[in-house]
Amino acid sequence: MRAAVLTAVDRDLEVRDDLVLVDAGPGEVRLRMGASGVCHSDVSFQNGTIPVALPCVIGHEGSGEVIQVGDGVEHLALGDRVIISWTPPCGSCPFCLGHQPNLCTVGMGQAAAPKFSLGSDPVFGGPGTPTFAEETVIPAIAAIKVDPETPYDVGALIGCGVMTGVGAAINTAAVKPGSTVLVIGAGGVGISAIQGARVAGAAVIVAVDTVEKKLQWAKQFGATHATTPEGLNDLKQNLTGGLGFDYAFEVVGSAATIRSAWDQTRRGGTTCVVGVARMDQMVQFSAMELFYSEKKLVGSYYGSADVRTDFSRLLRMWKNDQLDLEGMITARIDLGEINQAFQSMLNGEVIRTVVEF
Repeated sequence: MRAAVLTAVDRDLEVRDDLVLVDAGPGEVRLRMGASGVCHSDVSFQNGTIPVALPCVIGHEGSGEVIQVGDGVEHLALGDRVIISWTPPCGSCPFCLGHQPNLCTVGMGQAAAPKFSLGSDPVFGGPGTPTFAEETVIPAIAAIKVDPETPYDVGALIGCGVMTGVGAAINTAAVKPGSTVLVIGAGGVGISAIQGARVAGAAVIVAVDTVEKKLQWAKQFGATHATTPEGLNDLKQNLTGGLGFDYAFEVVGSAATIRSAWDQTRRGGTTCVVGVARMDQMVQFSAMELFYSEKKLVGSYYGSADVRTDFSRLLRMWKNDQLDLEGMITARIDLGEINQAFQSMLNGEVIRTVVEF
């Protein structure tokens, strides 16, 4: 079977055609992949920002068809079309029962065992739901059944980037109609946060990025204003009278931009951290500013999603033209640089890869 394998940190992926995949065991399903997205988190696996067991097949943003059902699986059948959730909810842990299924660690633990092998050597599955392969085996709770007419590429985007960004706006921060919103980082997830803020009814949505092409795309997806970091303070003055924004989303993943998002948030507003930074990066706040500003600093993990209902909710929004997902596919390809491994997979007959920057 063909798959893209990461063998070491800071090394290119190797596209292999000699991997062996196990059969679906109890509580698992085997999928034929229809599409896989290249999310920035995959770059974070590759460069070591997010540690993974090596060697491994990475990828975590995907959609496919059920081709084998393990014992005990009753909610899925052969031929079902599914979107993969890289944080599958077990349904019975304290987080799931407490209405925070995105924080479930039980489901991720069920996906930890290696499902691939090269000869006698085990090959792990990245975050537990590897998608850079022609077929994959995952926990059945990670396969969310959707309408069979859902295009694979649209489903793949919802599986991570769209759910993360839109969810940060409508679930985590709960953006209110008429509010002012700042989004720092206008890549795939940032564009999704912009769309989420637009759907929520924000009156002002400012996109910030260092890449001009990303700013152009951001305005097509709902940003009312777009600027490089150098122009942000002037925009804040003009749009908010210098008070700052009601909501500021950090979608880059660095200590510097987290601090900037906080500084641009008005007193009493909400700073929402969506980007994944390295574990050794530290952000500093004074005790007085935390007390005096009464700002909310919140992290957003997978858009605070309940994938069992939110995937279908996002698909309904897409079908009713509230979310532009086809346009996001075009934007991701336009903004992306495809390395040789991904290019090889793009040329394959089985896997379609949607590319993010």
